[in-house]
Parts: sequence; structure tokens; C-alpha cells
Amino acid sequence: MMPPPRIGIDLGGSKIEILALAADGRELLRRRIATPRGDYPATLAAIAGLVAAFENSLGQPGSIGIGIPGAESLSGGLIKNANSTCLIGRPLRHDLQTLLQREIRLANDANCFTLSEACDGSGRGARSVFGVILGTGVGGGIVIDGHLLTGHQAIAGEWGHNPLPPASLDEWPGPPCYCGRSGCIETWLSGPGLAADHFRHHGQRLAAKEIEERAEAGDAACQASLERHEIRLGRALATVINLLDPEVIVLGGGLSNMPHLYRNLPAHCAPHVFSDHLATRILAPRHGDASGVRGAARLWPLTGEGLDPPPWPPEEAGQAD
Repeated sequence: MMPPPRIGIDLGGSKIEILALAADGRELLRRRIATPRGDYPATLAAIAGLVAAFENSLGQPGSIGIGIPGAESLSGGLIKNANSTCLIGRPLRHDLQTLLQREIRLANDANCFTLSEACDGSGRGARSVFGVILGTGVGGGIVIDGHLLTGHQAIAGEWGHNPLPPASLDEWPGPPCYCGRSGCIETWLSGPGLAADHFRHHGQRLAAKEIEERAEAGDAACQASLERHEIRLGRALATVINLLDPEVIVLGGGLSNMPHLYRNLPAHCAPHVFSDHLATRILAPRHGDASGVRGAARLWPLTGEGLDPPPWPPEEAGQAD
């Protein structure tokens, strides 16, 4: 008898993507719909509808893993730190398990991205992988020896809300962040952060993609903005390397599509790394923007695959928040 499919769901602020993986990692089905923005009950109903339609097409039920733009509190099971603010303070796991009548597994979307790339993506075969999200926000995830590290407070890998190191005088105290602090890495290295930096220096309101396109066409101001961005990214990643010493760093999110990062980042990291040389490989994702949903499916490991999903139920994982 064939093992049941693993169903992954990537719950984003603008879209919900669902995917089914066969036991050998083959993609069986995939679908994407718009997220009911700001509407928690409608979001639950949309997920339940997608699962029902998928399982009807597959002819059997599957395991369900969900990547979310936030984290589940290990003390109370409520969602925290979510960019999709309608999720904050909600018992998402409980509500979905009630709707779907089965156990589900939740993880931060950056953790899902990293898990996917460590399993069968650019980090395959590496003992330690740090996954980076450079998009609307900045996040990260850690996989060590095939195990997803969530941390005692479910915030492992959240480097985006550390201050940019080492800040120069013209970078201090830095832009305000939605988390209540100023100068967070996210305010500098996200897509909106790049756009805001370009406006501060050059007075042009351009999206990150426009800055990249104009830089490729020879626009000096846009080239200067990309150079500032890559230098700051190199400094920020150097602190990750000094702390974790990962074998591989995989970049994800919209800004990871900029090819100059892979050419230039090693030189920007190296002066700040506490070593005589930089051995960490900085790579593009193998699965692109599908890594998040593939990683969500992999929150349920196959027997012998060696991956530990997040603990369930959440109260068994500890009481600290």
C-alpha cells in the first residue's frame, strides 16, 4: 500500500499555496489562491476547503503541515510575531485541528523554507544549513544534521530583529521597525528596507525590483543602493556565521533572485568573520518560491528520514515564552 501523501500549506499574507508530495518527493498536486486578508474565519475556511478539494483529487487523506508568517507560542499555543496580524493571539493549530479533525503541524515559514532546502534543495548533504528570507520581511531558519531547530521560545533563526552590525554613525539609530525597535536588520535588508534606503539617499520612490532593473541598465544611483544593501547583508550574515558556523547559507525571498549577491557576498562577509578564511557557501534556492510549501509538507517526516517536526501538542515542549 502506498504511504499517504504529505500535504503542505504555505499561509502567506497575500496567497495560500497548497502542495502534495509523494513519498519519493515528487509533486503530485499544487494550487494557489488569494488569502482573505485580515479575515481570520475566512482564512480557516479557505484552508479547510483547499484540503478537502485536494484529498478528493488524491483519493485519500494526507498528513498536513502548515507554514505561517509568525510563530506559535510554546506556552499557550497562540500565534505571535505574525506579519499577518489577524493571526496574532489566535489558537490557529487548535482551530484547524477542529475543522480538519486531525493533528496538524505548524512552523514558521522561514523554517519551512530551510527544511526544504536542507532536505532536497541547495543544502542537501550539508550538516548545517541556515536559510534566509529576504522579502517583505527578513527571517531565517536553522537545520542541523537534518533536524529543524525551533528553539526554546520558537524564535530560533529570527536574525531579522537583531540590530544591523556594526552600525556606522549615518546608520544610527536606524529606521523604526514594526516590532517597536529601531535599526533592525529587517528595516535595512528587506525589499521595503532597500526601497526606503534608496529614497533617503536619492529621493526616488522605487520598489526593490525597479531598483534592480535600473541598476542593470546602468543607473548609478540604483547601483549605489544595491551596493549598500549587499555590504550590509554581508555584515549581517557574518554575525550568523560567527554564531552558527553553518556549512551552507541558502537565500530565499524576492531579493534572493538578484545574481550579484552570490558573486559579491563572500567578499563582504569575510572581513567580519572570525576565521582565517570563509568556507561557508552562500547559495540560491533550488526550489525557488516553492521551498516554503515543500518544507511545510516535510514537517511530517517519512519513517527513517531523520527529521524532527515541531513538538505537539505545544504544552509538551516547555513553558517559557
